Amino acid sequence: MPINVPDNLPAVEILTNENIFIMSETRAMHQDIRPLKILILNLMPLKIDTETQLLRVLSNSPIQVDVTLMHPSTHTSKNTDEKHLNAFYKTFEDIKGDKFDGMIITGAPIEHYDFEEVGYWDELKIIMDWSIRNVFSTLHICWGAQAGLYHHYGIPKYPLDEKCFGIFKHHLHVAHTPLFRGFDDFFYAPHSRHTTVHAADIEKHAALKIVATSEEAGIFAVMTENGRQIFITGHSEYDPDTLKKEYDRDIAAGKTIAVPANYYPGDDPSKPPIVTWRSTGNLFFGNWLNYYVYQQTPFDRSSID
Repeated sequence: MPINVPDNLPAVEILTNENIFIMSETRAMHQDIRPLKILILNLMPLKIDTETQLLRVLSNSPIQVDVTLMHPSTHTSKNTDEKHLNAFYKTFEDIKGDKFDGMIITGAPIEHYDFEEVGYWDELKIIMDWSIRNVFSTLHICWGAQAGLYHHYGIPKYPLDEKCFGIFKHHLHVAHTPLFRGFDDFFYAPHSRHTTVHAADIEKHAALKIVATSEEAGIFAVMTENGRQIFITGHSEYDPDTLKKEYDRDIAAGKTIAVPANYYPGDDPSKPPIVTWRSTGNLFFGNWLNYYVYQQTPFDRSSID
C-alpha cells in the first residue's frame, strides 16, 4: 500500500531505499481514493526510529493509508529534536475534532512508574477515552497495551523478576481470528519489557479475549470481540537490530542485562542477529488494516461511534 506521509519526513528516504512504496502528500492529493486515516500516538523517546518501523509494516497492503503523527503535549521530548516535532507532529488539541479509521498507541520505556506517576497520564487517559468514539480500531503496543488495559478495564501490570527480553515463540488460543489469518501454528515476536499482565485478570472481563500467548513471555494478544480495541504486549514492528541497540546501550551504561533470548546465534552478541519475526510482523499489521479497519470502518468517517 502507498503510505501517505509529509514530503520531508526522514523516514521517507530510509523506506524508499528499501523499495517500500511511500507516497508524498503532494502526489496523494491528486488521487481520487478514500485513504484510511491512521493516527499514530508515538510515546517512544526515539521517535524517528519508531515512525520508520511502523510505516514499514503498514506498507504491505494495496490500501492507501494517510498517516498522522501525534505526541503528548504535556511531555517535553529529550531525544527528538523539537524542529522535527513541530514539522511533523500534531497534538491532541490539533486532531480532537477529527475521526480516524485506525490508531496505534506505541509503547514507552516507563514501566517502572505506576501509571498515575507518568507525567502525561492524564492527557493519555483523555486520548484513550476519545478514541472509543472517534477511532474505529485502536491498536495498543507494549506499554501502550498495558496502559489501555489498565485504563479501560482496571487490569494491573506486574513487575517481572527479570526483564522479558528477546524473541519468543507464541501460539494462538482462538482459531480463525482474522487478526492472525495466515499465521503458522507457532510464530515469533520480540519482547522488551519489565512488566506483564496476568491471564486471570483479563479473563474476568467478558468483553476481552486472549488470542495469543507464549510459554516464556506470557500474554501476547488480547482484543475485544469486534476488534475495536487490540492490545499487543510485544513488538512485531521491531527492526532486526532494535534489541541489539537496546542491549549495547545498557551494556555501555554498565547495567546488568541478559543477552536477548533466541536472538543471536549461539547467544553470541558478536554475531549478527537472526530475524525470525519479519514476515509475521508484516502479516499482522496487514491483517489489522485489512480486517479490522478497511473492511469494517464506515465510508463516512463522521459516522464512527
